[in-house]
Amino acid sequence: MAYHDEEWGRPLHGDDALFERVTLEAFQSGLSWITILRKRPAFRAAFAGFRIEAVAGFGEDDVERLVADAGIVRNRAKVTAAVRNARAARELPEGLSALLWSFAPTAQRPRPQTLADVPATSPESVAMARELKRRGFAFVGPTTAYALMQATGMVDDHVATCFRAGDTEPG
Repeated sequence: MAYHDEEWGRPLHGDDALFERVTLEAFQSGLSWITILRKRPAFRAAFAGFRIEAVAGFGEDDVERLVADAGIVRNRAKVTAAVRNARAARELPEGLSALLWSFAPTAQRPRPQTLADVPATSPESVAMARELKRRGFAFVGPTTAYALMQATGMVDDHVATCFRAGDTEPG
């Protein structure tokens, strides 16, 4: 509830902040979001506060440490993807934040009336996922990209009856 009320759907900028969200969305794949939220402090500690430069420098010993860390989701493919994604993010000339926000739609589509009206993907999330993969990212399919867009305020999918509908002011 607090995540929805205070974070979800609010515009988020900054390379490291968005790297955290990309990483957590990838780890969430196949799991409930509450599992990830409960483990977020451990994820932050394990992944050096999601500082791109730090995670990009992780080696095989770090991967083994992370796979053994019961405080996070111990999925080797996702851990390896997080390190790979940090390295890819480090190489982006425009920065991760600018790249991700370049896919934000310029016009708001009709507000969803019910949760059933909320899409799982969009043309923009398909394009974002394609570009991220082209640039070396992993675990960033269209559904994960769309969840990222929702969580970081690139799209506003609060249903019409939600008190947050149309509220795009940061924190």
